Amino acid sequence: MAELLNDDAVTEALRGLPGWERDGNTIVHSAKLPSFPAAIAVVDRVAELAERANHHPDIDIRWRTLTFRCSTHSEGGITDLDIALAAQISEQIRSAQS
Repeated sequence: MAELLNDDAVTEALRGLPGWERDGNTIVHSAKLPSFPAAIAVVDRVAELAERANHHPDIDIRWRTLTFRCSTHSEGGITDLDIALAAQISEQIRSAQS
């Protein structure tokens, strides 16, 4: 099982994840993609990554804007699993925006 990160560890991890911020027991990132199909393609790729890791973000889709929330619900907060998934999500967003 993943262990909860303390506040300092979360703050330090977020320094390496531009655009991500803490919201209580989650980390959150919103991104605007060039088009609705591009946004859905990112969601599809993130879904594949999340399924492989058996760790799934909450995803809100609003036309071209995606909001991802990562939290390890079984642990009640933020763990290394969330930081790793956030980094993969950021990579998918960057690829789609290029």
